[in-house]
Amino acid sequence: MKKKDNRHQKNTCWPWQWQWIWHGSSSASGLYGHLTAAPSQSPSRKKQTAATFFTFFLFVGASVFFGWFHSSIFSGIVHQNSVITTAKSPIEQQEFDLQCTKHNVTQSCPTNYSYPTPHNPKNPDRPSNLSTCPSYFRWIHEDLRHWRDSGITKDMIERARKTAHFRLVIVNGKAYVEKYKQSIQTRDKFTLWGILQLLRLYPGRLPDLELMFDCNDRPVVRARDFGGPNSGPPPLFRYCSDGSSLDIVFPDWSFWGWAETNIRPWSNVLKDIEEGNKRTKWKERVPYAYWRGNPNVSPIRKELMTCNASDKNDWNARLYVQDWGQESKQNFKQSNLGDQCSHRYKIYIEGWAWSVSEKYILACDSMTLIVRPRYYDFFSRGMVPMQHYWPIRDNSKCTSLKFAVDWGNAHTEKAEAIGEAASRFIREDLKMGYVYDYMFHLLNEYARLLRFKPSIPAGALELCSETMACSAKGTWRKFMEESMVKSPSDSIPCSLPPPYHPSALKNFTDTKVKLTRQVEAWENEYWKKIN
Repeated sequence: MKKKDNRHQKNTCWPWQWQWIWHGSSSASGLYGHLTAAPSQSPSRKKQTAATFFTFFLFVGASVFFGWFHSSIFSGIVHQNSVITTAKSPIEQQEFDLQCTKHNVTQSCPTNYSYPTPHNPKNPDRPSNLSTCPSYFRWIHEDLRHWRDSGITKDMIERARKTAHFRLVIVNGKAYVEKYKQSIQTRDKFTLWGILQLLRLYPGRLPDLELMFDCNDRPVVRARDFGGPNSGPPPLFRYCSDGSSLDIVFPDWSFWGWAETNIRPWSNVLKDIEEGNKRTKWKERVPYAYWRGNPNVSPIRKELMTCNASDKNDWNARLYVQDWGQESKQNFKQSNLGDQCSHRYKIYIEGWAWSVSEKYILACDSMTLIVRPRYYDFFSRGMVPMQHYWPIRDNSKCTSLKFAVDWGNAHTEKAEAIGEAASRFIREDLKMGYVYDYMFHLLNEYARLLRFKPSIPAGALELCSETMACSAKGTWRKFMEESMVKSPSDSIPCSLPPPYHPSALKNFTDTKVKLTRQVEAWENEYWKKIN
């Protein structure tokens, strides 16, 4: 267990500290000059000054008497632009590292586990992000709406087991897992790792709960199968859903690292992309649409590859095949996401379902060209066409891409603004703190709907950071260490916004449709003039 020195953090006034603001000279002589009467003052002025002087020291004396002031209140005074403030004393915050056993002993959760459960935050009334959560958090209510009246029974959860990769149970702040089958790569491991980090960030704050998680891509709980009032759809968590399904969306595993492709945890990747954005100004970037990926995972991606530049046509697209096997042999030298912000426009297109690449593409400051998606993840429903991205038709991709790039190059300021708005949305509304807060609120609201008391299954294993990370090796261990929460939050999560009123939700979705149709109308007019 280490202690973290926060002396270099931003100066903040805590409840037990005072902040003095003195209007006047920042010099020592100027300070005392305001407290000392000048020799040339009139008698009345002298009386007024003396009264002020006496009142000031009377107040200080009374304050000291009643214990209002700490002796350190007058220490560490700094001068900044005629404002005097007390410097914040260093606050030591405990860090809790892994407690791995040695000599190849099978790792178990430490019996003397020192991580606080629960933890009493120093700012219990201060949200971690100092505001209401981003608006896309409102979709939590929509995702859980199907169980709002009936609640969630044990039987409903059991019926979700059909396709689930694991059952997660949280009892008394501890996690237990019952695994049913192996997921693609290590999706299940890093999803569970992320949930463990949530428990470390907000220890003791999550209620007891039980859920089923499916790590595959496409949703499976079809709304049409549960149309009746007492149908009781099985609650199943996964990474994406669509308009005809009831699967509950949850942040994907790659936020804690995608070891198989050497993509680091989200906080680190976001920094890399920010540095990449700084290297090339938008107007100096290549004036074409860029995409790199695996086209063999879906027909729509194969269709996209026909839009590449050729001797016959130039659709303003520059498309590249990503061979992950070859990249692995070359140590992923061509896969640095921070180096892929060199074009004015970047294309997002779904694969077998939604793609984790979406957040990386949107963070690039380039105007994102989104080929009409079928699926959504937990945050993308908060984005608006023409504000955060440019919509691309899925049935005529090449002509739609050419128009988008031609429009952007003819309206560079507007195109740049769209790219910057998306990048800002990703940086500010999808930073890791909000990812954890989304998980926290989703699981909290879900737990409220349970109509039974969760208990630890007979075959479940207790999970903690040690059981997952201590036995991990190579990139897997590295990414777990990079993404591990070492200290509990001293603030509460952001405030969950209320559900959409039905009319407000309709207006929001109608606006997105209307803006997309406006772009398509411009595109139609563009091709009429050319032809």
